Amino acid sequence: MDQEGSDEPVFAVSADLDGGHVTVVVTGEVDMSSAADMYRAATPDGAARASVDLRAVTFFDSAAIHALVRLADRYGSALDVTPSRSVRRVLDISGLGGQPWLVTD
Repeated sequence: MDQEGSDEPVFAVSADLDGGHVTVVVTGEVDMSSAADMYRAATPDGAARASVDLRAVTFFDSAAIHALVRLADRYGSALDVTPSRSVRRVLDISGLGGQPWLVTD
């Protein structure tokens, strides 16, 4: 899906499964229309560990937070999430800023 008048996608996700480790890169806006896609990309069959790169995410809502919490439930200590500044702010405000899966600079 593209924003009107822009070549930049509103949301994009890619995933690469190497052995049991899935690496997911998300760009754009993660909201109720795209959070499930992010979750599905991060949970392919055979994945035992996940790294989720959110550094190019510009918008993150409660549905996106819920998807991250579900990923944390699934992977436990085998989850690493690298947030953008805006995602970090949302997670801090929601009380999730101190989670062990959150990668800090």
